Amino acid sequence: MSELHTKTANPGPLGLLGFGMTTVLLNLHNSGLLPLSIVIVAMGIALGGLAQILAGIREMRQGNTFAGTAFTAYGLFWWSLVIIWVNPFPGIEAADKTSLAFYLLLWGIFTLFMFIGTLKHNKATQVVFGSLTILFMLLALGDFTGNHTITIIAGFEGIFCGLSAIYSAMGQIINAEFGKEIIPLG
Repeated sequence: MSELHTKTANPGPLGLLGFGMTTVLLNLHNSGLLPLSIVIVAMGIALGGLAQILAGIREMRQGNTFAGTAFTAYGLFWWSLVIIWVNPFPGIEAADKTSLAFYLLLWGIFTLFMFIGTLKHNKATQVVFGSLTILFMLLALGDFTGNHTITIIAGFEGIFCGLSAIYSAMGQIINAEFGKEIIPLG
């Protein structure tokens, strides 16, 4: 009897698109180019949150601890950020700048360690995690100091970060479709 082999799809591009597209939208807000609206909140719940969590679970099932941890954690980041913005819990104080700064700092520290893990990956992944580390640190610094200019600078850096994730996702998809490197990932 012959066994039926099915090809397993790469969940990475979905996770990267969920991260990248949501990150671009949020940082259009941080840079002062867009107001915080339901567009960003909805994208954070659906693509930033759900799509990344699904990709993370698929990565874990395929034995990829790094991508599984990254996508699941950052998907849950988006859901937690939306909860912070919406604050659906009566009687619990809204987040102040200091608590939000510590939240962002913790994500920055986590991302720094994930960046170290990317030193075993391609250059595109290193750019995504390196720029994300910088983004979280700048956002935390902006909230700690109350200096809105730092947040605006972080916003533009975050747009770059999100676009780098989109580039990586598109590179993986297009390269796989053509069976050769069309978009260099390093």
